Amino acid sequence: MNDVADSIEANRQENITRILDSAERLFRHYGYSKTTVADVARDLGMSPANIYRFFASKTEIHQAVCGRMLAGSYQQALEISRLPISAADRLRKYLHTQHQLVLTAMLDQEKVHEMVVVAIERDWHVIEKHLDRMHGVVEGIIWQGIQAGEFAEQDAAVAARCLGAATVNLCHPQMVAQCLAKQNRATPEELVEFAIKALR
Repeated sequence: MNDVADSIEANRQENITRILDSAERLFRHYGYSKTTVADVARDLGMSPANIYRFFASKTEIHQAVCGRMLAGSYQQALEISRLPISAADRLRKYLHTQHQLVLTAMLDQEKVHEMVVVAIERDWHVIEKHLDRMHGVVEGIIWQGIQAGEFAEQDAAVAARCLGAATVNLCHPQMVAQCLAKQNRATPEELVEFAIKALR
């Protein structure tokens, strides 16, 4: 009986993965707003009704696609947090890498940028969950920095949230877009060094 249930679940997961792969490919090519559930169904050679067996709406598909994309960013942050370098250098690398990811999406992958902006504007839980996970990674780096004597004694969780707020211009797609090439804004390097200095 378990074998049958496992087979059904494996088949379900395979269909979900196929739908998300197709949706992400179409979102990246045509943009989120121009892609419909019917387009995804057509791409997979199935009916829209079949898509709705797995996802209640286009919004739900988009949330799942965003979740997968953000998981890649989280994995990258985790890898940086484990590098054998000082806590300050790990924070520098983390912040500059996050900024570069946003720039790449905004300048080179316009349709990806649109997907993330829509998710932020609609205040989806997938964005909040991602922020919590990223704060957790930063908290761990800061805690290690405190233990090593690099940073002042402080609440690492509060410090992680404050670091995120202080450097939001580097990671928030719309704020990055507004600050790009404006002479009267702090540079990414200045913001990062200011935030790290505050931890000390």
